[in-house]
Amino acid sequence: MADRSLRGMRIGAQSLQSEDGVVFAARADYTYRCEHCGRETVMPFSTEAEIPESWECRFCGQSATLIVDEKPVEIDRSGEKVARTHWDMLLERRTRAELEELLEERLQWLRARRGQQKSA
Repeated sequence: MADRSLRGMRIGAQSLQSEDGVVFAARADYTYRCEHCGRETVMPFSTEAEIPESWECRFCGQSATLIVDEKPVEIDRSGEKVARTHWDMLLERRTRAELEELLEERLQWLRARRGQQKSA
């Protein structure tokens, strides 16, 4: 079996494709500035590509903003949903007065259970 081993090229070491006749896409450099650390990142994109308004800063990982004509691009955040907390969702279902009343009832129940009834 050793006589039939493959000889010649190393597998995975070299590509059989060449770059002859390949036309690369035109590129342009775009600068992103991070507000957190103040550093700039330059990214090359194809001239036909849609350029993102923000990019992750390679230094600190925060969001960096695209710079056009020495000014940061205004990012439209009107379509983004604001994260709602448990408190926000609770206030959608009950008023603050109702919540205070429920809290007082619950505290009275806990005090009675512990034998620490508060005299009113």
